Amino acid sequence: MPFSQLPAFLASCFARLATALDPRSAARLPALLCGLLFASGRRTCTSWFRAAGITDEFRRAYTTAWAAGRRADRVAVRLLAAVDPLLCGKRLLLGIDDTPTKRYGPHVEGCGTHHNPTPGPAGQKFLYGHSWVSLAALAKHQDWGTIALPLLSELYIRNKDIAGLDKDRQVPFRTKLELAAHLLRWARIWRGNRYEEVWVVVDGGYSKRPFLRAARREGAVVVGRLPRNAALWSLPQAVPPERRGPGRPPTYGKRRVVLAKRAGQRRGWQHVGCVQYQETVTKTVKTFLATWRPAGGVIRVVLVLEEDGWRAYFCTQANATVAEILEAVADRGAHEQTFKDVKEIWGAGQQQVRNLHASVGCFNLCGWMYSLVEAWAWQKGEDALVDRSQSPWDNQPRRPSHQDKRKALRREVMRAEIEAALAGRPTKQEIRDLSERLLRMAG
Repeated sequence: MPFSQLPAFLASCFARLATALDPRSAARLPALLCGLLFASGRRTCTSWFRAAGITDEFRRAYTTAWAAGRRADRVAVRLLAAVDPLLCGKRLLLGIDDTPTKRYGPHVEGCGTHHNPTPGPAGQKFLYGHSWVSLAALAKHQDWGTIALPLLSELYIRNKDIAGLDKDRQVPFRTKLELAAHLLRWARIWRGNRYEEVWVVVDGGYSKRPFLRAARREGAVVVGRLPRNAALWSLPQAVPPERRGPGRPPTYGKRRVVLAKRAGQRRGWQHVGCVQYQETVTKTVKTFLATWRPAGGVIRVVLVLEEDGWRAYFCTQANATVAEILEAVADRGAHEQTFKDVKEIWGAGQQQVRNLHASVGCFNLCGWMYSLVEAWAWQKGEDALVDRSQSPWDNQPRRPSHQDKRKALRREVMRAEIEAALAGRPTKQEIRDLSERLLRMAG
């Protein structure tokens, strides 16, 4: 498929991503991304190759996927030009979460047994495959709400599985918390000085000392779920200067704060309005300041009274409002939806590659294509993205899905292919060639 028939925005993004690779691989990356866009059926690498028209050079195309994984952090930096216009405001909101992908076979590097977050009806608590720690930028659309744009994903490998890697590809063991801290350090390079403050939203699994201390060093504000048994302490008492002895003033108070007791008290609850999932809601909350050793100092604690009980959240910025914290917690749900779309629509984890770097490259390529398609569709209306002409009964207005946006982009590219081929006075052979190419793209 000709690269020149892509929309100008997408063509420039593909070319920009390719500049991070060796010139030999850079020349093949745009074609590989085009194949990813038009692949159908099971999304293996060979389906990418067929959609892109890659035949005799399929081995070099595998090398391009390997190169994208080997330099994933450099390639992801080139996403800034596409994603940055979507992140309006002085605050950059990031999300960090992990997700597994099922893999099969003992020779797939980096695989192991991991916790299954979606056990399903069978109740399968564990699965065999890869586990990814992903960083996404949470962008807010005026009509579609919050959308998580994948930036970079790191592969978590258990310590016992590292010994099974090839000696040339053995990596040092890093926990998920260390991988998340590494993603935050990378985000500091990616964002530069374009934002006054950076907030990162995590779930309870990352509300631990190694990650919180790393975020403190990077100057990032962390919002997350607070364990019910968290060892909180009161604020330190202020000591007058004339009575202060040698050494630094205390960081933590001496009185223990028990969340269950605070939540059980009837007094102190208040009603706060906020916007969650594109709706204005009123929450019954209780907030106070406390000190927490894993966070290294003062945190803002928010208790929320729900129908099934109370929940606790925290923010490492003491002057943050309750509405800001609750809205950031709700925005984290967009990351879960992105994981679902990247796996179901782009087929992340289905590429059937064994090499460690090739697996990293394929998973990140799926995430980057998700972000690029969302950026391409950001300023387009629902009529331009959703074609319901063949189903007049489906007239309910709703948010376009990511699959709708991907199909709309494919239609635009195929329309450009037809107009380019029919320009002038095409011959029968040219029309026949066009039909064959369109059939391959549609199949």
